Amino acid sequence: MSEKLLLIVGSGPGISLNTARKFGKEGFKVAMISRSMDSLRRYEDELKNDGIIAKGFPGDVSSEESLRKAIDKVIKTYGKVDVLLYNAASGRPGKPTTLSADQLVEDFKISVAGALTAVKETVPHMQNGAILLTGGGLALHPYADYSSLAIGKAGIRNLAYSLNQELASKGIYVGTLTIKGFVEEGTYVSPANIAETFYHMFENRKDVEVTFEEK
Repeated sequence: MSEKLLLIVGSGPGISLNTARKFGKEGFKVAMISRSMDSLRRYEDELKNDGIIAKGFPGDVSSEESLRKAIDKVIKTYGKVDVLLYNAASGRPGKPTTLSADQLVEDFKISVAGALTAVKETVPHMQNGAILLTGGGLALHPYADYSSLAIGKAGIRNLAYSLNQELASKGIYVGTLTIKGFVEEGTYVSPANIAETFYHMFENRKDVEVTFEEK
């Protein structure tokens, strides 16, 4: 059986890196997309030290063209995607009336539109695959001082439900993890615990939305 591939769009040192580590330890190869090639090289080295094969591909999630080109390079390298994790989000602080329409749209491009682009580019190369979307509690309980991020998380939640309705018949699982609380090392809401939950969602393939919060 060929090795499976996890593609992470919006790679960073927290949730993304821990999820890469979890899936990698379960036998996955890992492809990562982020704007900074320097950061991607660091993640490659960290994962390599854990015995995980990982490769970075530079791409800007705020640009549909840039993201499409990066994913195309992933497909040309590996030929498929088994699991897609979209972990990019943007939400500058500010109450709704302090934001310009352009600022709101720019954040939405990263938080939601980029996810749609990533899905559209990977689904044709999936067989019984899985799409995982990082959500947030602001989707359920908005906070005015982070209105842009709240709108983005509401959007990613709705996108997950819509994609599930469309793709379930094709054997593709779509799930969003709605994270309540601040992600912080050493707490229950830690990147490592979130990564474990993402892997459980992938294995279980049942719930469109899982709420992650300290009990």
